[in-house]
Amino acid sequence: MCREPLRSYQYRFHPPESSMFERCIGLAWCSGCRIYDGNMVHVPRRRVLVDALASLPAHERDRLLRKEAALIDHLDRAAGVGVAGSA
Repeated sequence: MCREPLRSYQYRFHPPESSMFERCIGLAWCSGCRIYDGNMVHVPRRRVLVDALASLPAHERDRLLRKEAALIDHLDRAAGVGVAGSA
């Protein structure tokens, strides 16, 4: 590792009325190394997750959620890291 801090983000994949609502996507990555991992994670129904994509138009949000590397790049830029390129 390059000693950069690890970042993470979790988001819900299923709508609230779904029995699968607690199964979420969890991403963790190093901004410096551009290494990332994604998994299904359990997040209790009552826990509210921050939606880092809430301000985006629907088409941009959908595009990012289909491509993990693009999503991670977006999240890095939003955090002020300013990393160029993708994993």
